[in-house]
Amino acid sequence: MPGLRDSAVPMPSLAEFICGGERRVPRSPLPARNPLDAWRHAPRSGLRATWLGHSTVLVEIDGVRVLTDPVWGPRASPARFAGPKRFQPVPVSLRELPPIDVVVISHDHYDHLDYPTIRELRKRAVPFVTSLGVGAHLEYWGVHPERIVELDWWESHRLPGTELDITAAPSQHFSGRSLNDRNATLWSSIVLRSPRHAVFFSGDTGLTEEYALIRARLGPFDLVMLEVGAFHPAWGDIHLGPEHALRAVTLLGGGVFLPVHWGTFSLAMHAWDEPAETLLQLAPKSGARLLMPRLGEPVEPARANGVTPWWRAVETSPRGKRRFAVPGLSLPKSVPWPMD
Repeated sequence: MPGLRDSAVPMPSLAEFICGGERRVPRSPLPARNPLDAWRHAPRSGLRATWLGHSTVLVEIDGVRVLTDPVWGPRASPARFAGPKRFQPVPVSLRELPPIDVVVISHDHYDHLDYPTIRELRKRAVPFVTSLGVGAHLEYWGVHPERIVELDWWESHRLPGTELDITAAPSQHFSGRSLNDRNATLWSSIVLRSPRHAVFFSGDTGLTEEYALIRARLGPFDLVMLEVGAFHPAWGDIHLGPEHALRAVTLLGGGVFLPVHWGTFSLAMHAWDEPAETLLQLAPKSGARLLMPRLGEPVEPARANGVTPWWRAVETSPRGKRRFAVPGLSLPKSVPWPMD
């Protein structure tokens, strides 16, 4: 969308985007937990979240299991052989997942809408709730139309047989899976509300004053899941990054803050752990209540008790920019837009 980037900051070159920056990939696997035993028992508080990587979270909210932006594929890319590769497999396979009551998909970018994952999930009798237009992808990939609900901003859907309402809310981003379908579908944040609990999931977004309106209309929230990775000065209004995420928490009225959209793919030029380190430093000053579990570690917001910087135990590559040079290959001078 025009106007969402900072025109005063030069866009990175394609070479910089592909191979520039420092420590973009951890040298060794991130510590992970197997959540299967914990999932066999309902959370005492009624609300539990398990971060499975990037923006994929299994949310258990008053007896309903919700899976957000499920991505199990090896790359956030249209190609199997190229594009951002995930740092390590998801802590639990798709086949091992417990019964899922609903899948919510915020928008159609490759790191949020994953073809191999959808093809596997279609074998289950699970409904999908997503933004306007995204259902066409799901239907084309074999999901029956009656299992798909598309929402415009501020529209809600009551999951049949439950008391869970799913509402699409504004976000500041864009959509498209190729160069010729830009903004053909909608992008949304998602609110989950049961009689006892409420969860906010940002999808992808830049900082927007709409968050104050979301707070007024749909808040307060017990758990706020905001994207914090894949940021660049030229993309400041398209992605949050850690500093803007903390401002967004305030606009949303607080709630325990679970950062997502980091630690899985290298989608920008910052260090892979920079979002976590920045949040750890700035969160106490903003009053945010951080919840930063390991991959696959089920956590209850009501029982959040400080942050352990587990990511520091991961051995990373030496500092220094990687150079990109392929004889005879001509690249554009700048990246026209971030990929996610």
